[in-house]
Amino acid sequence: MEGKNIEQKNLVVDIKTDDIESFPEHPFKIYDNEEMDLMVESVLDHGLIHPVIVRPLPNGKYQMISGHRRKHAYEKAGIKSIPAIVKNLSDDDATILMVDSNMQREEILPSERAFAYKMKLDAMKHQGKRVDLTSAHNEKKLESAVFTDVLENELTCTQDGHKLENKKSIQILAEQVNESKTQIQRYIRLTYLIPELLQMVDENKIAMLPAVELSYLKKEEQEIVADNIKDLDSTPSHGQARTLKSMSLANKLTPDFIDELMAEDKPNQKPQFKIDETRFNKVIPAKYKTPKEKEDYLYMCAEEHRKREERKKSLAR
Repeated sequence: MEGKNIEQKNLVVDIKTDDIESFPEHPFKIYDNEEMDLMVESVLDHGLIHPVIVRPLPNGKYQMISGHRRKHAYEKAGIKSIPAIVKNLSDDDATILMVDSNMQREEILPSERAFAYKMKLDAMKHQGKRVDLTSAHNEKKLESAVFTDVLENELTCTQDGHKLENKKSIQILAEQVNESKTQIQRYIRLTYLIPELLQMVDENKIAMLPAVELSYLKKEEQEIVADNIKDLDSTPSHGQARTLKSMSLANKLTPDFIDELMAEDKPNQKPQFKIDETRFNKVIPAKYKTPKEKEDYLYMCAEEHRKREERKKSLAR
């Protein structure tokens, strides 16, 4: 009952980092990069501005709800305990709070957003968000509307058949995250991709729409597509991905067909100048966060280098 009393008083208490377990299937990644180094420095100089949020577990330990990166910074700094607010939360409430608190990050990968949306939507359904179902008639009416919506948008078809999503929950989530229902379910479809293809989406090698189509392929089919992408250094167009999906759903997709389709020329996919972002993240200042900011910074550096070379040539004349 101690945790409950702490929650009622909204107290900040110090909890050993070893006593805090990560949230199960936490979808947000933690990077040991320059930004994390700055967070460690800030912790050492000023402490923690915002306490983490945890909930008590039956085993006497705690589960992290909000603050995975802050806890990691404390551990890197060698600090054994961290300021925390203890909240007694149900599994669903904890999931929703975990997702909402992490969605405040400036940069969120498509894979992170995909699993976060799926986790929150599942939790919202468990909470009984279908408040408009006041009678059997209303329930039947709503199910009919959802089914029509699903058929029109091809949003929730799986290899095992159609699974109807709770329209009310999706509407609420869409309003909360300022996304359309269609876009949310596109993100959720990404959770059906194998890790290799999902990483390509995160790296902007595969666009959203082709990725959604590829998510309908069976695991072994996706693996063949991933191998082709690596071998050919070319990703399927949206049209090709749609063809792969239709062939797979008809159980007619073969390895030979995938190889032949992937080998076709794609006029709209011209060779691009590619940069290994992980390599340049080591030298790009942490304040440049978005791909556009990083690109502009690299261009600025290249332009400065060009000007210096021109000055050298001018002095040598």
